[in-house]
Parts: sequence; structure tokens; C-alpha cells
Amino acid sequence: MSRVANTYWVDERIRSQRVAPRAASPFAPVREISSDIIGTRAEVRRRGGIIPSWVIFGMIILATFAVCVTVTMRTRARMNLASQQFVKMQTDVQALRGSNQSLRLEVEQLRNDPRTIESAARSRLNMVRPNEIVVPVE
Repeated sequence: MSRVANTYWVDERIRSQRVAPRAASPFAPVREISSDIIGTRAEVRRRGGIIPSWVIFGMIILATFAVCVTVTMRTRARMNLASQQFVKMQTDVQALRGSNQSLRLEVEQLRNDPRTIESAARSRLNMVRPNEIVVPVE
């Protein structure tokens, strides 16, 4: 049953590839040459078509390889981008840890060291001692 359907397809393909016959054509030897190259319908059927199966298999393998290479290249590009973002985030985290450590040290000094408390009150809150005189300068 599959041969009947396949035979019709092969016959139509052969018909579309052959040159239409002409009456009293000066190119009559061309038909003979093409039948020598392509073969008769029975020979084409026996071979399974004009394109050999190994060519079709090779094209399928080549297409599969191309898809694999494309996927690999896209994945590698995304991985490089992700690793760059990771390195940037690591440096940001280290910078934030350093600033947190300096802020902790400042808070600890503001809680315990009287000199630091006094200098912070003078600079941030504009406070003065009761026996000091403030002279505004413009």
C-alpha cells in the first residue's frame, strides 16, 4: 500500500523534472541524455528517488549539528553574562560590607567615647557648651 502512494509521488516528481516532449525538436538527443543520466521510471523507483538516502541523512545530521551549536553558543553567552553580573554583585556586596563595618564602628564610638559624642553634637546638632560664646561669621 505504501508503494502505491510512493509510486505516485515519485512519478509526479520525475514528470516535473523532465523536459516536456516537443514534436520534431532539434533537441531530441537531450531527452536521450537525460534518460541516461536519470534513468527510466523503473530504475528511479528501484533506487528510491533521485536524491540518495545518504544525502538526506547527511543533511539531517548537519541540521542537527547546527541546532546544537546554536544552542551551545546562546547558552555560553548567557552564562558569561550571568558570571559578569555575579562578579559585579560580589564587588557591590563587599563594598556594602565595608561601609556597614565602618558604620558599626562609628555607632560603637558614639555610644562609648565621650569625645566622639561631643564632636558629633557640635558638628551635626550645632550644640555648644554653656560657657562658650558663639560668633556668627558670614
